[in-house]
Amino acid sequence: MTGTVPVPVQPAHTGEMQASLPRARAALARAAQQSAASLPDRMRALRSAFLDAHGDAVYAELTADRTRGLRLGELTAAGADAFPGLVPTAAELAADRALPQAQKAGHEIDLGIFFCRILRSPCSGGHLVDALLHPTARALELLPAFTATGRADLGSVRLERRDGVARLTMCRDDCLNAEDDRQVDDMETAVDLALLDPAVELCLLRGGEMTHPRFAGKRVFSSGINLKSLHAGDISLDGFLLRRELGYLHKIWRGVRVDDGASWHSSARSKPWVAAVDTFAIGGGMQLLLVVDHVLASSDAYLSLPAAQEGIVPGVANLRLPRYTGPRLARQIILEGRRIQATDPEARLLVDEIHTPDELDRAVEASLDRLRGPAVAANRKMLNAADEDVDVFRRYMAEFALEQAMRLHSADVVDKVGRFSARGTSVG
Repeated sequence: MTGTVPVPVQPAHTGEMQASLPRARAALARAAQQSAASLPDRMRALRSAFLDAHGDAVYAELTADRTRGLRLGELTAAGADAFPGLVPTAAELAADRALPQAQKAGHEIDLGIFFCRILRSPCSGGHLVDALLHPTARALELLPAFTATGRADLGSVRLERRDGVARLTMCRDDCLNAEDDRQVDDMETAVDLALLDPAVELCLLRGGEMTHPRFAGKRVFSSGINLKSLHAGDISLDGFLLRRELGYLHKIWRGVRVDDGASWHSSARSKPWVAAVDTFAIGGGMQLLLVVDHVLASSDAYLSLPAAQEGIVPGVANLRLPRYTGPRLARQIILEGRRIQATDPEARLLVDEIHTPDELDRAVEASLDRLRGPAVAANRKMLNAADEDVDVFRRYMAEFALEQAMRLHSADVVDKVGRFSARGTSVG
């Protein structure tokens, strides 16, 4: 009997990922076909080596040499098409996202590797950070109606312009304003509309009245990440955890980009922001306070960042909180879960004014009047530029992308959110 003996295909190694881009691309695709599901750690090492060597070239190809701004999901989809094996496909992500958190394959860790390497690059990461400051398509579609009427009901956020103030009211009364992918989308849309509307001078963030039996009729600012949604697998890395920081929070801090070619001085539109805290600002709610210009709180309210106890990283709070509190108190709040009551002396480091519940409404209006000055926006822009360099933020987000992705799929987080969900709580 005659015939040829098949030659076994040699597995790809990290050295191949540093070859020329065409060779490395072919080696990566071959490796993915051979061992994608069975050897995830090996594939992650190969993806990391590929991006370390070719990250800027990959990003340039996906964005037509950085002439197109892609949002996070668009960038992932383009990467899966152009570089097979580099990131999960749309079908793989959709299948994974339909599962509870405990049953997921962990494809978002591969997204974390991808975004980490892109954001680490001053060239590619800088372009991506800037691209994500542009208004969303949804906001641009809704803008004419909002400028005409001064009202927009986005579902989990209501937006009203009154006397030059854009009033953003978080109104998820079903879960005490616990955030999920839906609310992040609504919040970014609302922030875009407020910043784009020329009739808006300044902006107010506040929680709406709740229907929860314990808080019925009371305003609640925010209870942080929705742990029930996390347990169900409905909190995504790109649609929530990264988009929130690189999207609406960064827009509040730095402004929304409008490249209309008409301005010779700045493409960013930024405005002063006030936040009023009723009842509590937990997790992401407390993170919000770190990007606004003036914070008021009810005397019976409290602030906390319980992310470490839940097993995750509290967004950009690790970068920003020490500027307000100093490093020792920041570590107590983040690492040990220390809760800050509005009446504690330390609250003055985080809150500008504290008022009794019946005085808070009047105090909010007075604070808005003080921030109407024509030079306020220019000065807050310069204060923010001095406080946080955009490259420092970009480098932080690069490491956050991967750390948070790994935490999201860690055994302790899966166990904790399962227990939270079993107890019937949605807050974090």
